[in-house]
Amino acid sequence: MAVRTAEAEWKGNLRDGVGTLSSETGAVSGRYSFTSRFEEGTGTNPEELVAAAHAGCFSMALSANLTKAGHDPERVKTTARVHLEKGDAGFSIVRIDLVSRARVPGITDEAFQAEAEAAKKGCPISRALSGAIEVTLDATLEG
Repeated sequence: MAVRTAEAEWKGNLRDGVGTLSSETGAVSGRYSFTSRFEEGTGTNPEELVAAAHAGCFSMALSANLTKAGHDPERVKTTARVHLEKGDAGFSIVRIDLVSRARVPGITDEAFQAEAEAAKKGCPISRALSGAIEVTLDATLEG
């Protein structure tokens, strides 16, 4: 099976240092810092990348499920919101909220919701996080 690779380098202390990251394909690359991770500074951060990965994974899984059920989707758009909070043990991702909107001709909302729940449980990113954090889903079938 496929093995995907990314790398990151951090220079300096936590508060004032700066990091860079990149994926093997070059599709993802950027700078990150303390402020881009824990405050509102410019640059990316690991949680943003987790959100992008989960949104992409879920959208593909839902599309696959819908197609297998005989309903080719016109569009599946998902936003993932990763909640990073500081607790007694330090910072942790405590929840990911998936918000998905899809246009799928000829499917009932009940069937759509069942496929969305199955995608939430079945996409590889969800499975990797299973049991570690809460993942919520708000899936809406559009006109």
